[in-house]
Amino acid sequence: MLFEKEVFGEESMELFGENLSASLKSGGVVYLDGNLGMGKTTLVRGILRGLGYIGPVKSPTYTIVEPYEFENQDVFHFDLYRISNPEELEYMGIRDYFKDGALCLVEWAEMGEGVLPKPDLVVHLELIRHGRSVSIEPKTSYGFEAVAEISQRLAS
Repeated sequence: MLFEKEVFGEESMELFGENLSASLKSGGVVYLDGNLGMGKTTLVRGILRGLGYIGPVKSPTYTIVEPYEFENQDVFHFDLYRISNPEELEYMGIRDYFKDGALCLVEWAEMGEGVLPKPDLVVHLELIRHGRSVSIEPKTSYGFEAVAEISQRLAS
């Protein structure tokens, strides 16, 4: 089951992220796929807002990971764009971030191929007219549950 939606504008992308966050309260691994400037970090900002975060959200392009701590959940936002070899991730202890209950949001996941765990969801962002096409592809049973939940929430 693939979920698809057209999103127009930064506010709408953030709102979509807020809605998606309600389906990710148990954590999980989400790959964010799309070219530069497609709104991956904006989507992450919305997810974080939906979880209750009110501070600034910046792309971890240079830091590779930005951690966010909540009362019941840790969220890690990764940007692997500058990784030249997946082995670099082993040196930074990347496996320690992917713990039970943590939500790991990964931009440019293909740069960590062979090291990263399998995603629960892959969110594809593509340019359309004056907005973005967002499709969410489940990859695990948890991912299928999340897609069913978001589909139901946004249909009503």
